[in-house]
Amino acid sequence: MGQVIEYIPDRLYLASYVQPPTPETVFPYPEAPVRGSPSKRSSRAVDGPSAVPSKPAREAPCYFTVDDQLYYNAFHHDFGPFHIGHLYRFALQFHDVLGAKENQTRPIVFWSRADPRSRANAACLLACYMVLIQSWPPHLALAPIAQVEPPLMPFRDAGYSQADYGITVQDVVYGVWKAKEESCCQLDNFDLDEYERFERVEHGDFNWVTPHFLAFASPQHTPVASVPQGSEAWNALPKTLAAVDAHPTLPQPFKNVLKHFSERNIGLVVRLNSPLYSPSYFEALGIQHLDMIFEDGTCPPLSTVRKFIRLAHETITVKKKGIAVHCKAGLGRTGCLIGAYLIYRHGFTANEIIAFMRFMRPGMVVGPQQHWLHLNQGVFREWWIEERIERKLHHERNNIGVQEDYLPAPTPGQPRKTSRVDRHHPYQRNAINQAVEEEQVAAQEAEVISVKRHSNGADSEEEIHLRMRSHRKASQSPGRSDKSRSVSHTTTTTVYEVVNDASNDAENIGSARPKNLEHVTQSPTRSASASGVLTKVRGGKRSTDSNRSSGSNPPAAGVRKTSGRVGSVNNTSTSARKVSAM
Repeated sequence: MGQVIEYIPDRLYLASYVQPPTPETVFPYPEAPVRGSPSKRSSRAVDGPSAVPSKPAREAPCYFTVDDQLYYNAFHHDFGPFHIGHLYRFALQFHDVLGAKENQTRPIVFWSRADPRSRANAACLLACYMVLIQSWPPHLALAPIAQVEPPLMPFRDAGYSQADYGITVQDVVYGVWKAKEESCCQLDNFDLDEYERFERVEHGDFNWVTPHFLAFASPQHTPVASVPQGSEAWNALPKTLAAVDAHPTLPQPFKNVLKHFSERNIGLVVRLNSPLYSPSYFEALGIQHLDMIFEDGTCPPLSTVRKFIRLAHETITVKKKGIAVHCKAGLGRTGCLIGAYLIYRHGFTANEIIAFMRFMRPGMVVGPQQHWLHLNQGVFREWWIEERIERKLHHERNNIGVQEDYLPAPTPGQPRKTSRVDRHHPYQRNAINQAVEEEQVAAQEAEVISVKRHSNGADSEEEIHLRMRSHRKASQSPGRSDKSRSVSHTTTTTVYEVVNDASNDAENIGSARPKNLEHVTQSPTRSASASGVLTKVRGGKRSTDSNRSSGSNPPAAGVRKTSGRVGSVNNTSTSARKVSAM
């Protein structure tokens, strides 16, 4: 008997066995709950123990495994995780098992051998399937295996040195989930035949890591010097796909690389190792080539990373083209730069991006480069925040003429076309200034009425009249002296103090009571695909709809304002979908 973990009650189980299971293998079905004491109206109390129904016979579970079908091609002592092609093949077989007529009512047991490496690969494969294809949230996909004993073995790098940095199953699951959320991993247009063909060394040894980044091993061909444009050697270079196929000396892997890059809109090739081919073959096809060489097994300086990130971001966002990066094997140095950009742009953690890149291209990021990504992940995120702020400020400076707050003051004396009726004599009083003065007089009269209402006999009408005269003089000539301005300010303060003394609730002065209050709701939705053919996988989308409305009634003259607090209630409904075919 082996270890059995329940994933979905009475339907899906994850197990490990020392010996392959058979229909006679004892399966630990969960026991039905037993009631503590019978009720008065139960059949046991009325008819006795003989009336208790017998337990229905359980069907034998359906066992299936991929240990004899999916193999991880190890570089040294690394053993996983399985890549995206393995996951695709597992999903096809899993859907066939679920869709079989004889398995509609039987529990499904996905099992592996009991050694630590097989257990870790099987658990990681099933959890990634739930996240990437069935759109489970990562915490639900990891919950059944969180407390498994013994713990699942962490994955190690593909280097030959001592393994001092581990990637767990949790890192892989969260990395795959994050990539799906950021549209960096899409299965709706995934081509399994193309992936398995071009990952082989004899066919080119390259993989798409994201829709914008391709990682590949360095092609090899002599001579390696760059060919000057306009020379006879330049005219002899292949400039079409047909010419690439007909070239007599280019090796087939190099031809596959050139043809695939031209067909898939690669705009930039970045070389990180010493030259093993001539870059003119890419340039003749209209693909930009750039050298950023640093020593094998080391980490790039941050100045090189910053230059790469800016160039890659411009190629993706402005030129709308892809980027191909390679070192000698397309694993270590290549993973450093691609991982740095994905942390910078999408906010991955170092463990998540290492795990996801190995899920797309096994063996990426080797030895001390793992620690380098971990130590500098905060720096890469800070670059993204800094550049966002710079772009925002630059955008505001460019649009400064559109914003009304920054418009220059109008220059007096500018000619305006007006009708003859509106024209006035040069020595006549300005109609605009007259209207402003009339509004000031009306406001002052309203203040006098307000003072009369709330004074309660505290001041005589003569004192109020004197205050209003001084206030009117100060407001008509605000630039005469500092003394007149202070008198105006003092008078206005006195008037409002009288109004405030008449209030019953001083806390509510200066704010308005809202007319209505609407709740803000959020309803994230998820879409999943679990078809038997696995042709379309739709990513989860979230839609947020928030409406807020508030209103205020302007207070009349002499009436104090009231305040109200506006709140919002968020109703969030989340749901985790289970396997639709189960």
